[in-house]
Amino acid sequence: MSELNLSDRRIGHEELLSVNSLTVKYGAISALRGASLRVRRGEIVSLLGANGAGKSTLMRTISGLLRPTAGSIAFDGESTLGISADRIVRRGISQVPEGRRVFPTLTVRENLVLGGYTRPAWEVGRGLEASYALFPRLAEREGQLAGTLSGGEQQMLAISRALMARPRLLLLDEPSLGLAPIIVRDIFQALRKIAGDGLTILIVEQNARMALRLANRAYVLEHGEVVAEGSARELLDSDLVQASYLGGGH
Repeated sequence: MSELNLSDRRIGHEELLSVNSLTVKYGAISALRGASLRVRRGEIVSLLGANGAGKSTLMRTISGLLRPTAGSIAFDGESTLGISADRIVRRGISQVPEGRRVFPTLTVRENLVLGGYTRPAWEVGRGLEASYALFPRLAEREGQLAGTLSGGEQQMLAISRALMARPRLLLLDEPSLGLAPIIVRDIFQALRKIAGDGLTILIVEQNARMALRLANRAYVLEHGEVVAEGSARELLDSDLVQASYLGGGH
């Protein structure tokens, strides 16, 4: 599969996601300190940062799993603060969590059907077809228990399960973590495909170079604060990203 040139994709000027001055605390510790970001329709945005920078906290707060102590989040122009996580899914935001978290005692098909719980039955059927077309390996293992899949297959399942809800915004938290390079390649090819179909994506990824090659724009988080932002190309060339995340010089 040839790589999609994401710079050639048509991206809307409208903001789909707007995060403003977000502060999230765990007790007395601030995990996010006034973090802000924007994601436009049809865009892929990458979130970079070291372990403990607040990336997963930001994703979980957008998903409604954590409540901020200050700041605001708007999706498609409407606030999501105070809305339960399941209602946020219904509004059009799905998250693929770090560590995949499939239901190990359920089959591949059952996991996927659960992902489509917000959709009518006819859409669930179409979603299954789309999942198996995106990841043919899942079709081969449709009746297999998810807990017996390889790590890469579980990640394919986790992505497909999130897509079953037919989101307008997909949140991906470390999709390549712990996977073999050949599996990572397959997963990123699939992400390019769904991005090419117009899905908006916000991705946290430990492989900064790969994430920036996938994304249109990116933000860098340090100690809960956004310290840099720009186009993916600009950040690939920046001294901060080169030194901190890409292993040194150009």
